[in-house]
Amino acid sequence: MIDLRQYPALLRRQPSALLLGAQLLGVVLYPLMEGHASGQIVLAMFGLVMVGLALLVVRRSPTATWVAVVLAGAVVVLSAWNEVQPSRLLTFAIALAESAFYFYAAASLMAYMLHDDHASRDELYAAAATFTVLAWAFAHLFAACQAMAPHSFGAQFHPEQPRTWTELLFLSFSTLSGVGLGDIVPLRPMARGLVMLGEFAGVMYLALVVSRLVGLLTLRRGGAGRDDAR
Repeated sequence: MIDLRQYPALLRRQPSALLLGAQLLGVVLYPLMEGHASGQIVLAMFGLVMVGLALLVVRRSPTATWVAVVLAGAVVVLSAWNEVQPSRLLTFAIALAESAFYFYAAASLMAYMLHDDHASRDELYAAAATFTVLAWAFAHLFAACQAMAPHSFGAQFHPEQPRTWTELLFLSFSTLSGVGLGDIVPLRPMARGLVMLGEFAGVMYLALVVSRLVGLLTLRRGGAGRDDAR
């Protein structure tokens, strides 16, 4: 029988798993909530929860936590300001601040995974969470680009309308994973440049970080097998 009292301690030991689960939940929630007035409020609150979880994970890394706290604070302040006095410039600033925060969170997670030669279970969760954090970072970067340069991204359906957050997140996952652009395409030069950076980041992440963790796991299992043979 599962003891629910064990979960708080488990999540404290493996916060990367909690962050990963929340972000995958967000992938499902965003399409359901977009287009509804109440849904936008829920999504805004959910976004703040995601920021808090990312901060929790950053605290475990050898990087400076205060940088992430400052960036997260900027996101909260700018978001509140935009609710009172919305403007395109504030929308751009919020998206850029959120992108910077998630990029720093991704860098912190990678530093956490690379700081020793041991691949723990939480580091394996961190490897998956880092990919989703990068996807969020580039999606916010795409949103910032769209805020300052309308029609930066096009689509087969309703090409004249700005792309939704779900569409930009879909584009981010597509470029980072290397599966292709799908039906969301960059149209302006800056948008194309950002997408190329996303493709490069996805390839380098798999080649440098994920492959290293796989190598560490292989060495550990090989060492365990030799010990058993003795």
